[in-house]
Amino acid sequence: MRLSYSLALFFSVIALAGCETVQGAGQDISNAGDAITEESREVQSEF
Repeated sequence: MRLSYSLALFFSVIALAGCETVQGAGQDISNAGDAITEESREVQSEF
């Protein structure tokens, strides 16, 4: 469990470091949310 939190923190820091502006961070977070939403729709349609 601790490893998963560490990995999540690591990837979050890397993602935010890649953003040059606050707007860029917002777009990245929005894109991640869209990807999660799409994936959850795919999983739900399988049932």
